[in-house]
Amino acid sequence: MSTKPEIALDATAVARSIKRIAHEIAEHHGSAENLALIGIVRRGASLAERLAVELNANGAGSIAVGTLDISSYRDDGKGSPGDPRLLGRDIPFSLDRKRVVLVDDVLYTGRTVRAALDALADLGHAESIQLAVLVDRGEHEVPIRADYVGKNIKAPEGQRVYVRLAEVDGADAVVIGNGK
Repeated sequence: MSTKPEIALDATAVARSIKRIAHEIAEHHGSAENLALIGIVRRGASLAERLAVELNANGAGSIAVGTLDISSYRDDGKGSPGDPRLLGRDIPFSLDRKRVVLVDDVLYTGRTVRAALDALADLGHAESIQLAVLVDRGEHEVPIRADYVGKNIKAPEGQRVYVRLAEVDGADAVVIGNGK
């Protein structure tokens, strides 16, 4: 039986959360020097772009932005075969000595983030890596925590949290429900 999806964050709240995360990143890092945002494909990449725009608008300077598809690094059967060094990245800069903020839409089990950390380790030696997520569901299966969180949301058992972004889905929202 399907229940009606619940809107946890509307477009205004999503925008406010992104601004707050950008402000926290700027507070912690100060300038854009050696700072890079890397978004996990698909919605994390869109969030990284938006965070870069916010940081630039607030005087942090131009931020290096890249994207990472970690599907070939996953350990839960959701990946794709192939050489991970040849697949799924658009990072037009060296990670060496960069302060990286990894960006994703939802942190739940932590497996996606762990796969992203494995991928980043193969790509270079970052000075530091932090995690920014729009939604943290808690109940992580691996010891991962986000440094920057837009909203903590506990969904009822059997329910999923879906982040919708205008660039991918046509509108911004965070929805709790059985389906998209």
